[in-house]
Amino acid sequence: MHPLILPAGEGLDTAVAALRDGGVVAYPTETVYGLAADPFSPRALDNLFRVKAREEGRAVLVVVANRSHLKALAASVSDEAERCIRAFWPGPLSLLFPPAPGLHEALIGPDGKVCVRETAHPAARALCLAWGGGLTSTSANLSGKPPAVAARGACLDGVSLVLDGGALPPSPPSTVFDPDTGAVLREGRITRRMLAEAGAL
Repeated sequence: MHPLILPAGEGLDTAVAALRDGGVVAYPTETVYGLAADPFSPRALDNLFRVKAREEGRAVLVVVANRSHLKALAASVSDEAERCIRAFWPGPLSLLFPPAPGLHEALIGPDGKVCVRETAHPAARALCLAWGGGLTSTSANLSGKPPAVAARGACLDGVSLVLDGGALPPSPPSTVFDPDTGAVLREGRITRRMLAEAGAL
C-alpha cells in the first residue's frame, strides 16, 4: 500500500501523529528527500531500518531546527564546534558531537560521535518544530539505490506519510565535519576552503 502524500505545508499534524506512533515520514531537505523517525524511540529506529532495508551499524544523521534541539543529542559543544555553528548553521554542514548520555547506538558512529545538522530547508525545519525536537534524516531510498528527489520516489514500503515539497534541484550533499579533530569525513557544499576561511581548519 502506497503511503499518503500531503503538501509539506499542510501535512504537519498528520506527520507528527505518525511519528508519535513510531512511524516513518518522508520529507524534503536541502539535498534529497529524507526519512524522519523519532531518534529516541528504539521501535521507531527499527521501523526506519526496515524501510531502508539497511543493515544496522551505520549511524543515522539527525537534523534539528534550533540549538535547543541540539541539547538532547550532544553532551557538549566545543569552541571549535561553536565556530562552525555560527558560520554555517542553518545550512549544509553536518557536525560530529560527543553523544548525550543514553543516546541510541543507531545514532552513534564508529568514532563514538553523533552527527547533527541544523537544516535550512523550510519544510524540514517546520517538521522539527512541529515535532518539538530533532529527527532522523537518512535519505529516502532503499540501501544502495539512488535517493529520492521527488515525493513519488519517497513512497517506500513502510513509510507512513510523504510530505510533498516538489521536485528538488540537483545539489551536492552536506559536508560532514568533526570540528574537534579537523577531519572532513565528506566534502559537500561546504568546502574545505570555506571551513578554513571560517577558522575551522
